Amino acid sequence: MTAEARQRVFRALAGLVAPVVLLAAIAAWNPPGLYLWFKAFHIMTIIAWMAGMLYLPRLFVYHCTAEPGSELSETFKVMERRLLRGIVNPSMVVAWALGLWMVYDGGWMTAHWLHGKLMLVIALSAIHGMLARWTADFAADRNHHSQRFYRIVNEVPALLMIGIVLLVVIKPF
Repeated sequence: MTAEARQRVFRALAGLVAPVVLLAAIAAWNPPGLYLWFKAFHIMTIIAWMAGMLYLPRLFVYHCTAEPGSELSETFKVMERRLLRGIVNPSMVVAWALGLWMVYDGGWMTAHWLHGKLMLVIALSAIHGMLARWTADFAADRNHHSQRFYRIVNEVPALLMIGIVLLVVIKPF
């Protein structure tokens, strides 16, 4: 591994680990009202995560029309990489960390609605992983999918979000 690659890996790990360590330190301190603060920040990170999850496939739709190696294609590569690394990945990590802490602190581990929600969040995380893979494919000019495919994929996070919100708000079981 080159020095540049090691530096990128270190920066990525630091960017993902630092917020989790900070949250763990605050959770260990456990000041009054912490649950509500974490809940508010959890909602904010979910909004950022979902915004990126809905926008990235839309970028792919437009990237499909760009000639590989063209200036437009290179611009899309930068946009996709920055969106994924700067917003989507950190938001997902913080959302998971805060969510798991709230499950523990709120005593929700036996709630059946939570089990359904977690299944949908795991599915959303899997979609996130696929989006990261497709971002890498576009970066290497190896896209294998059509605009139509990405238009369909673009709807999946929204459908999962609907299910997640309904389970959290209504708590049907």
